[in-house]
Amino acid sequence: MQTFPLVRVRGTARQMGIQHGEQAASLIERYLRWIEKSTGLDRDALGQRARAFLPFIESLNPLLLNEIRGIAEGASISFEHALLCQVRGEAIRAPLSDGCTAFALTRSATVDGHALAGQNQDLPLEFSDLGIVLHIEPTDGRPRVLTFTFAGQLGYMGTNEHGVSHFANGLADYEWKLGLPHYPLKRTLFEQRDVASCLQIVEKHHMCSAANMVFCDGNDDIADVEIRPEGIALFEDDHTDKRLHTNHYITERFSPFETHGTADSAPRIRRIRQLVSEHWGQLDVELIKKILADHEGDPGAICRHGAGGTHSICGYIAEPARGRLHVRRGHGCTGTWTAYEV
Repeated sequence: MQTFPLVRVRGTARQMGIQHGEQAASLIERYLRWIEKSTGLDRDALGQRARAFLPFIESLNPLLLNEIRGIAEGASISFEHALLCQVRGEAIRAPLSDGCTAFALTRSATVDGHALAGQNQDLPLEFSDLGIVLHIEPTDGRPRVLTFTFAGQLGYMGTNEHGVSHFANGLADYEWKLGLPHYPLKRTLFEQRDVASCLQIVEKHHMCSAANMVFCDGNDDIADVEIRPEGIALFEDDHTDKRLHTNHYITERFSPFETHGTADSAPRIRRIRQLVSEHWGQLDVELIKKILADHEGDPGAICRHGAGGTHSICGYIAEPARGRLHVRRGHGCTGTWTAYEV
């Protein structure tokens, strides 16, 4: 298949969950089987562990729990199993490591002055068969959303009708603490109207584990924030119109924690900085596609081919000003890009 399955949902939170579950039932079952295989634990036991996150999800966004109940109903699975899809590795306190090279560019960096953001998503190859493109149209006043995610999971990377887009890099070297899982946060951020609102939410809710997030919105604003269980730190790049990040801490607050376990992270960020600099003021979707296909540093290049057991299984480029999300299935060098309208 050259594209990921497209799942469209519309209605109340419960109705959208039911539609998601019905349309993606077979893939949700595969996702749950993969979680069991990768953790070595039974889904029932993991589902009971997942209940520990309920107070944090409810505090963040109670509507998400209605949607999770809908997914369970639509896919004919238990609520605990649907909840497990939202917490994955957090249920065993060991989130999956990944690679990922993310960017946000705006104004003087791009050919038309409008923001662009996205990433290569680096994960084990098995994830290639679990992804969907989810188009969300709530009827309760919340914005439309277009997100790449995994079947049964409420949201991952993408954009909303206001141009609010976010992407992420995995980070290590932290002590896990019970708190909010990342995936419910990601979906809730798609309910915001600008980057500033997203940053307020990230600052308010303490997370279980570490990650970096890049943001842009329809006002052509961009931001980057490193997240750890004890708090956040904004990353200001060497130019106000770009944010580039890979898989190591860069901020002054968190860089002392870095042990450089992902050896190719620093070379990747140097490479994407070089490529962005070479094309400054000319960057558009097609140029970024080429950057995301770059192979310098194989197998741990921007286009990743197996370093650390992960591959660039997909990629994304958001065009907030146009309400468009480009999703690639497969490696940057050989995969197929498809454009979707929010």
